[in-house]
Amino acid sequence: MAVHIAVLIAARNVAAYVAYAIESVMAQTHRNWTLVVVDDGSTDRTGEVTARYNDPRILQLRQAAQGVSAARNAASAGAGAPDALLFLDADDWLAPNALARLAAALMADPSAVAAHAPYAFVAEGATPRRPGKVERHAPAAPADLLPRLIRGNIFVNGGHVLIRSSAWMKAGHFRRELSFGEDWEFWTRLALRGRFVAVSGPPVLFVRRRDGSAMRRFAADPAAYRPALAAIATNRQLAIRLGPARLERLVRVAAAEVSWTVGWELLRRGRRRAGVSSLRRGLRAKPGPRRAALLALVACGLLSRRRV
Repeated sequence: MAVHIAVLIAARNVAAYVAYAIESVMAQTHRNWTLVVVDDGSTDRTGEVTARYNDPRILQLRQAAQGVSAARNAASAGAGAPDALLFLDADDWLAPNALARLAAALMADPSAVAAHAPYAFVAEGATPRRPGKVERHAPAAPADLLPRLIRGNIFVNGGHVLIRSSAWMKAGHFRRELSFGEDWEFWTRLALRGRFVAVSGPPVLFVRRRDGSAMRRFAADPAAYRPALAAIATNRQLAIRLGPARLERLVRVAAAEVSWTVGWELLRRGRRRAGVSSLRRGLRAKPGPRRAALLALVACGLLSRRRV
């Protein structure tokens, strides 16, 4: 029997986009799926849009606004007993063969806790029929993904990561107190449970670069990253697996990556002085010739922004 996959969507004030996410699940070549959409206290027409769909495989829940972590956990609780789970952001969409490719890779490797595949960024107004310019990314795939995940989140979100249900239960779900970087912290706990298998080929997920998204709202604020980074730094299981000294070094690198990322986002928003200052902190904490060259270009006014 085909793998039963639960696709879980936390939706809040995404009436303009959520239909594309839902319909991309309905269009999957892999047919054995359940879709759970949790409306997390929307104040727009999100609930009206999701109510249009009468497919018996689609379950719709509504709760008072509790945050993305609580909504995702509620979606998983309402999904029954699937073999695997995928957390799809409500403003993104899946390629038609996304579930099929991810499921094949995950089931082919019984030791893997998750499978991940390339994704692509698209403009805010893109649609599956008119995606426009596509910026493809493929996550790094070292044999031991845990240290790399601590240094920085390599996954844009959960929409291109299929998680084995048994590993999801053992990892412990999303931490409700984290409003940003909650997925990054979760991936580190999931990686403690076993291997991630990488799927090659075209993107399985299309991600909107949307100014209203959480990433855009918080990306320029270093304080937004600190709770997730602190949760990673104080995870005793990580310290046991890697050793306290190595975990501390990896967390320092992660903090430098945050400064570097924040710097470029500040530049993108036109806040040059603050951006350069953040880039300098990132360079001091993690020096390297490429970073030094980029910072020199910024300081000379020859480069004002870049994709991060």
